[in-house]
Order: sequence, then C-alpha cells, then structure tokens
Amino acid sequence: MSFQLVIAEKPSVARSIAAVIGAAEKQNGYWQGGGYLVSWCIGHLVSFAEAGQYDEKYCKWRYEDLPILPQPWQFIVPDEKKQQFEVLRALLNRPDVDSVTAATDAGREGELIFRFVYQMTGCTKPVKRLWISSMEDAAIREGFANLCPDSDYDALYQSALCRAKADWLVGINATRLFSVLYHKTLTVGRVQTPTLKMLVDRDAKILRFQKERYYTVGIQSGSLKADSGRIASMDEADTLKNACAGASAICSSVKREKKTEQPPKLYDLTTLQREANRLFGFTAKQTLDYAQQLYEKKLLTYPRTDSQYLTEDMGQTAQHLVSDLLGLLPFAQGLDLTPEVGRVLNSKKVSDHHAIIPTSEFVKQGFTGLAESECKLMNLVCSKLLCAIAAPHEYETVTAVFSCAGNEFTAKGKTVLVPGWKEIDQRFRATLKADGEEETKALNTLPELAEGQSFRVTSTVSEHFTSPPKAYTEDTLLSAMERAGAEDMPEEAERKGLGTPATRAAILEKLVQMGFVQRKGKQLVPTKDGINLAVVLPESLTSPVLTAEWENRLTEIAKGNADADEFMAEIEAQVRQLVKTYSCISADKQNLFQSERVIIGKCPRCSENVYEGKKNFYCGNRSCQFVMWKNDRFFEQRKKAFIPKIAAALLKNGKAKVKGLYSEKTGKTYDATVLLADTGGKYVNYRIARDSIM
Repeated sequence: MSFQLVIAEKPSVARSIAAVIGAAEKQNGYWQGGGYLVSWCIGHLVSFAEAGQYDEKYCKWRYEDLPILPQPWQFIVPDEKKQQFEVLRALLNRPDVDSVTAATDAGREGELIFRFVYQMTGCTKPVKRLWISSMEDAAIREGFANLCPDSDYDALYQSALCRAKADWLVGINATRLFSVLYHKTLTVGRVQTPTLKMLVDRDAKILRFQKERYYTVGIQSGSLKADSGRIASMDEADTLKNACAGASAICSSVKREKKTEQPPKLYDLTTLQREANRLFGFTAKQTLDYAQQLYEKKLLTYPRTDSQYLTEDMGQTAQHLVSDLLGLLPFAQGLDLTPEVGRVLNSKKVSDHHAIIPTSEFVKQGFTGLAESECKLMNLVCSKLLCAIAAPHEYETVTAVFSCAGNEFTAKGKTVLVPGWKEIDQRFRATLKADGEEETKALNTLPELAEGQSFRVTSTVSEHFTSPPKAYTEDTLLSAMERAGAEDMPEEAERKGLGTPATRAAILEKLVQMGFVQRKGKQLVPTKDGINLAVVLPESLTSPVLTAEWENRLTEIAKGNADADEFMAEIEAQVRQLVKTYSCISADKQNLFQSERVIIGKCPRCSENVYEGKKNFYCGNRSCQFVMWKNDRFFEQRKKAFIPKIAAALLKNGKAKVKGLYSEKTGKTYDATVLLADTGGKYVNYRIARDSIM
C-alpha cells in the first residue's frame, strides 16, 4: 500500500486536517489512515545558519570581517526542533510514500517553511499544494479536491527566499557594522529600522512644535450659533465682540449638500489590527495571536491576508452567513437589513487569501467557550461584515454664512437622511465602553434658515491653541507603515508599504524588546537609543521609501514579473557599499550609546560615587572593592527586594527604615531599621537594629 504524505505547519493544523481526511491513528510525530500520513513542522524547522558556521572567525564581531556574504547558503535545524525534523525526514524517504502534499500556511512564509524541509531532507517526490483560507472541514475537503502542483508556487517561493536572504544580509551586516562602531549591540533590520525612523521623525515634530494662541468670536441667537475665523490678537477679537453685541446678523448664504458615505470594506489583517488597537487597546501582535487561535478553532478565516474582498464564487456563502449572524449577534436584533453582498465580491482584488470573515462553524457554535479577547475580536469581524453589505449612510450638510458688524460668521449642521451601515456600527459600539458618544456629538441640527433672514445676537470670545502632531499609536503607525512610500511609487505598484500584514506586528514587538521604542499607554514613543540609532544610520537603511520599493519588488517576484537574482545582487551591492562607507566614526560619537550611570550615593570606604548596576550597587573607583549585591541573602531570606531607595539610605546614613520584612520564625512581616555593617572585605553585611522592630 502506498501513502500520500501531508505536511502542515503546526501540530494543531495537522490534527484538524487528519480528522477530515480520515488519518485517525496517532503515531509518533504523525497521524495515519485512509491512505494518508499527516505530519507537521513546528514553525521554521529549518533556518539559515548563523554566521559563525561559515567560518569560525565570524564568531567574533570585527569590522575587517565584513561584509559576510554566504556562498553557498547553509542551513541548520535548531536543537529543540531536531526530533520533529527527523520524523519528517523518515516519512519523506519512506519507500511507501509516493507523493507529498504541502499543507503549510497558504502564503509566502508557509511556502518557505515547507520547501526548506523538503530540500534539506533530499526528497524528490512529486509535491501538490493545499491552498485553503479556512480550517473548516468543508474547506479542507474542497482544498484536497483541488490540489495544484507545487511548482505553480515557485515564484512565491523565490519571493519568500529573497525576502529571507535580504533580511539576513542587511540584518547581520548592518547590525555588526554599527555595533562594532558604537560599542553597543544595535540591531538593524531591513523593515524595522525605517519603521523606527518614522517614529523618530514624528517625535521630532512634536518636540519642535510651538503652540500658537488664537481667538474666535461666536455669535448666538437662541439655538443658532456661528463662529468667526481665527483672530490673532485678543484686542482685535474684543473689538469685534463688542461691535456684534446686540447687533443684527444677516444670513447671507445657505448651502445644502446631500452626501453619501459608502460602507467600509471587509477586514484585511492590518485594518483588523488597527481597529482592535483603537477600540480595545490590543497590540498588533495580540490581535494576530487571537485571530490565529480563532482560525485554528475553525471560527475565523485565514488572518494573514492583505485583501478586503471575497471571491465572486462566495456570494451564496456570504448571504447565508449574514442572515445567520443577524439572529446570533445581540446588537443586530431587529435590524432591518437588505444585504448587498455583491459589494464585497471582487476576485481580481483577492491575491493569496480573501478578506477575514467568520465561518459557518462560528454560526453553529457562537461565542460559547471563547475567552473575552476572542469574543471581542469575533464581534468586531461580524459587525464589519454586516456593515460592509449594508446600505450607504446618507446625510445632508448645511453651511450657513452670516454677516455681522462687517464680518463673516459660519454655522454648520448635519441631518441624517438614511442611517444605513452607520446604524449597525453605532449599535455595535454601544456595546463597548466607548459607546459611540462622539458620533452623537458630531450631529448639529440647524433651525430652518433662509437668505436675508435677520437675527438679534449676543457675542462671546473664546481662546484656543494650535495642537501638536499626535504621537503614533499602533493603529496610526500600522496605517503609516502600509502607506509608506506610496506617493513615490507608480500607481500600479501593488504593495507599497513597509513589511507585510503578516510581519508588521513582529516588527513593532522587536523594536520594543530591543529598547528602541517604548509603549506609553496606547502611544509608541522612541527611546533615547532609538532616536540616536535613527540619526546615525544612513538613508539607505532608514528610508521608508527605499524599503517600500524592496517590498514591491518582492511582490513582483512572487507574481513572476521580476528577477530574483537581480534583486539579490542589488541587496549584496548595498551591503558592500555600506561597509565601505562606514569604516570609522569620530571619537565623540563612539560614546553616543553608553548608558548614563545612575549615582546612588557615596562609597563608605573611599568616598567615590556608588552606581547602580544590573545586579549590584558598586563603587566607581576600580581599586576599591566595595559592592552591595541585589540578591544578598539577608534581603532574599526576608523576601524583600533590595531597591535603590534602601541602598541610598544605607550609604547616606548607615541605616535604612524598611517595611514588610518577612520573618521565617513567625511567618509574618514586620518593619525595622536595617544597619549597614561594612567589614571592609569582599562582602558587606547587614543586620537588624533590634530596638527598631515595629
């Protein structure tokens, strides 16, 4: 008997596929049955080798060894993944396996994961590709009925390979180069560095901003209010206010305009991440993680998509989905909705995967058993689907201009004619804490007005200030990453942004983890090191436009319209040029990234400054051995963190009042004075002042 071997990206996905195609017997590292063997990778089973594997000299970071340009490229299997790799190697080489199905995630990264394993095991058996957008049983069955030769995805693989190699070359060489020059590990990345530059540029604009004061004069008659334009000086505003007080205002023009706001598109990953950040404060990574969990639970379609449409053959599916959701979602009860599904169907605008929508499995199961964060995300996706197929929102705006004391005053109003999709959006938002108040505030209905009408008015002056640009949030930064370089690219360029929907979350997390960016509430703000790094790097590494061009080239390679070798030659040339240009820097710049040491107090032995280190408080005089260790047994036994405040008091007074010390004898806590008992030797002792126990 011969078998078809199916390789998924994760164990959970392999389990779902195995259940559908009848491979029910659990073996060591795979499932078996029905003529199938179903196994899995664990993400990236095979990776590019570290630089040190090419030559031992690369284990040390030195300028003279740069650039590192692997030829040929070498690969490794990380130790913790070797066991599963060996399972796959054995299965791929089994004589009774006559064909292979690549069932890794259907996208650029998934293709790379499968090909690396296939190539490294030396397998040459024919491969078919499973390409699905949902983990539902019906979608898996349909996918197996329509397998394509994996060679159809050769261009996608070339694009994935180019991206991975380019990231390695730029990352390894630029990171080593600037770390060696500045004596500090400075991680540089093909996409993360331009993203950092965007944050730094915005931060600089905020810092340079000079707020300006201005005034407006308002006139009022009953419920009617109108405002002047900006007035620079208080005296001028007061003069106008006094001239208008008790005077008549004549309506000089009334302009009415009917406007239509089309329904929003469905979610791709980036718009989902943006709205989840805005409404729930989720980070981009959290949103992707929750969406991935829901995908694996068969409740949501494939999340790593850059499309906001469904394919034209999905009309019926969408129609059923909408009518089922109307009964399932509390905020949709009693909605009068005539679905216009055609608006969300456009096969030409669907690349690898269609937009993110709930599955029919979700309709059956509902919110049962889901975590709060998953419920929030499902509600968001469901409300977006209902909004997208609802009627447009229609309203009328009224702009009235009044003349008073020789000056013009303007009043604006808005009347809703057809609520359309906004009614669904408001109902959904009313279920959240931020219940759509801003929408209600925006509605200002003006009384019936006619040209030539006269009003007796009162007048007021109000003071205003211009406001600075806002710091980026993940919502606004993801939007900026998506649009980066767009204005400098040809109209037909398909991908114009920084990174891809699938990679942006990880890039933001890495910038935070490396200490170049910090989160302040919802805001993302560059740190001092982040600002310095963006300033010292050349434009070729920080320009969002250049990186967006690379991203567009990679998309063209995936479509078979650009040459992979040419792309790699350009990346290598860029790396060579970079190393050549930055051979040395001035002495004053070399200390740019040295951290400022925090002084805690004076050394009791030599009176030099005592600084805080990661693990201790140490004397700045190298010949003096005075040091207080943060993990000292005295404090650990009493379950008390040895914080800088305690260290400062001990250095200043030889004693410190400490609250909440733990007693091993009684199991209770107590407050006491701790004394510094310096022996003058290698270690410092501490003791409790007995008369001080409170």
